[in-house]
Amino acid sequence: MAQIIDPLPSDDADDASGTLLCCYVNATSKIQIARVSNVPNWYFERVVFPGQRRLFEAVPTALLEIHTGMMASAILSDTIPCERLRVEADDNLDATTASRLAAEAAAASAASASSAVSTSSATPAASKDVSAKLTSAIAD
Repeated sequence: MAQIIDPLPSDDADDASGTLLCCYVNATSKIQIARVSNVPNWYFERVVFPGQRRLFEAVPTALLEIHTGMMASAILSDTIPCERLRVEADDNLDATTASRLAAEAAAASAASASSAVSTSSATPAASKDVSAKLTSAIAD
């Protein structure tokens, strides 16, 4: 099972042949929200960072809505049938390995996000040092 927090509704999940393993890749430079809203009794909404891949299970009739984030809003930018996002499941991949790979991917995403934040927060300090040096050089 690709998502542990919000499994498919039991009536849809009982028929294993009726579920699809899907993969969505955010190929943009903006943060996106991936949401499936047309499956009754199921809630799926995840943040997808630029370059990130998101694996999830869905029923064949599910539609993935992609909302692209702007400053204080999100715009519905695409609606994709989950059948188009289908990937073949590897039968040799057990649940423990899948969980470990998902955790590693999440850690890598968090690390890249925190390094981006630390880089952007270090930039003003560096520019202050350069400004101070220029000011003292001009004053001399």
